[in-house]
Amino acid sequence: MAEKSFKYVIVGGGVSAGYAAREFSKQGVKPGELAIISKEAVAPYERPALSKAYLFPQGTARLPGFHVCVGSGGERLLPEWYTEKGIELILSTEIVKADLASKTLVSAAGEVFKYQVLVIATGSTVIKLSDFGVQGADAKNILYLREIDDADKLVEVIKAKKSGKAVIVGGGYIGLELSAALRMNDIDVSMVYPEPWCMPRLFTAGIAAFYEGYYANKGVTIIKGTVAVGFTADANGEVKEVKLKDGRVLEADIVVVGVGGRPLTSLFKGQVEEEKGGIKTDAFFKTSVPDVYAVGDVATFPMKLYNEIRRVEHVDHARKSAEQAVKAIKASEEGKTIDEYDYLPFFYSRSFDLSWQFYGDNVGDAVLFGDSDAASPTHKFGSYWIKDGKVVGAFLEGGTPEENKAIAKVARVQPPVDNLDLLTKEGIGFASKI
Repeated sequence: MAEKSFKYVIVGGGVSAGYAAREFSKQGVKPGELAIISKEAVAPYERPALSKAYLFPQGTARLPGFHVCVGSGGERLLPEWYTEKGIELILSTEIVKADLASKTLVSAAGEVFKYQVLVIATGSTVIKLSDFGVQGADAKNILYLREIDDADKLVEVIKAKKSGKAVIVGGGYIGLELSAALRMNDIDVSMVYPEPWCMPRLFTAGIAAFYEGYYANKGVTIIKGTVAVGFTADANGEVKEVKLKDGRVLEADIVVVGVGGRPLTSLFKGQVEEEKGGIKTDAFFKTSVPDVYAVGDVATFPMKLYNEIRRVEHVDHARKSAEQAVKAIKASEEGKTIDEYDYLPFFYSRSFDLSWQFYGDNVGDAVLFGDSDAASPTHKFGSYWIKDGKVVGAFLEGGTPEENKAIAKVARVQPPVDNLDLLTKEGIGFASKI
């Protein structure tokens, strides 16, 4: 099979790939120089839409509505945009072998691609219950959500099981957002997770209490401190029951599992330096191999603000790391330098009529402020995290754009604070003064 050759290849077709393509275009990439190779069948899109508006009963999102870079307020890059810019979109193509020494990629169909500079943007894959040998985990209607095909399957099942019962396994982002989306579709929802409260990697017990109360008021049954250990199926092979470790058995027409992801680095194992589960990079997303960059979920990079190395799975970093890498590639070609990546961690979520943002680090003492009563009509509250006498992180539910900017600034500036009681009393006012 004839090989194809490009100056730049991006392997992976998610958010990072789309934002990298836009930055390459801004930097003056010539027609025919850049290719994106993606196992998905569609041009890069804003993945967060899949667990939100894609599943709404009304105001539903569909492509081409959420192709990148619309999620950050930029131009929507439709498939024809890539054609106009001379960027080759090689879709429905899975790379199964990467030889970094010879700068060669091979697809499942045996196609060979050569490159001069490689950007690894392979993202993550979902952790499946079948990976752990959970009994019956391969039954029909046990679903995961990562790609648009997964979302399409979920939409079909929601329609087929009108007013049915769903069990959501996991209490993180996917668990919370999908529980809300399924309730909005009039599905009876139970959410099961092993931790003492939802979203434990970010939420304190005080923050989680609000969301658990709010979800309960919306009709979501929350079952904490246990896990799914098995599933039974009916004669058609469709899931009908979820067996929990504590002995309970839940009826289910739909099961959606959201128990985390794994960075897709296996193609590059043994060829590139790794750390903390990802591919180790510098502040320009260069890896240990010349002319190879890694961005988004797969990159373990220096977090300048905290003077440590981290890996971040979030759309904001997927976008920004891609842009930084492309700027660095072009700068090195021109013998120029650019600033190091100086990332402020940012996470957000939207579900029902709730919307929260978090900036910074959730370490040290947490101070809850505002009205965090789940039954309150305003539901506006937040939290600061204080370490070594400084505010290092800030969370806000129901904030205005100005207030969200204020908490971002607080997390970046890290102002000193002496009196935690005063901080509780001042609440968002403290951030607004910085």
